[in-house]
Amino acid sequence: MKYTKLIVPALLLTTLSGAHAEQIGSVDTVFKMFGPDHKIVVEAFDDPDVKNVTCYISRAKTGGIKGGLGLAEDTSDAAISCQQVGPVELTDKIKSGKAQGDVVFQKRTSLVFKKLQVVRFYDEKRNTLAYLAYSDKVVEGSPKNALSAVPIMPWSK
Repeated sequence: MKYTKLIVPALLLTTLSGAHAEQIGSVDTVFKMFGPDHKIVVEAFDDPDVKNVTCYISRAKTGGIKGGLGLAEDTSDAAISCQQVGPVELTDKIKSGKAQGDVVFQKRTSLVFKKLQVVRFYDEKRNTLAYLAYSDKVVEGSPKNALSAVPIMPWSK
């Protein structure tokens, strides 16, 4: 019964993110006799507030019995690449700088205390969007991070 109190809030955490990722593919990195293998997963998501920007994230996913049950903590390793896929439309909130550091994506990477996040920054001087991917942990955080920049250019056909 006491474990239910921990699991339910953790499961709700996964539904709070702004964007939902689609898995593009994965590769196995370590064979596990019992449960799924350790792997690197590649996912894509569209920025929920900026039309025509798509980000791709690769992240480690822990396998084994704990990983198969959703009880394992994934490592903080992740990479990100974001691309302009059409004419970019910025909202007034982003142009005004009031959306600096907005979380555009979150993914739970442990049962309760750790998640992978992507935040967006707008560099008005260079007319560029910067996306920072990092892992946070309630107790100590993580310095591991990755960055991708999307210059906003006129779309040509």
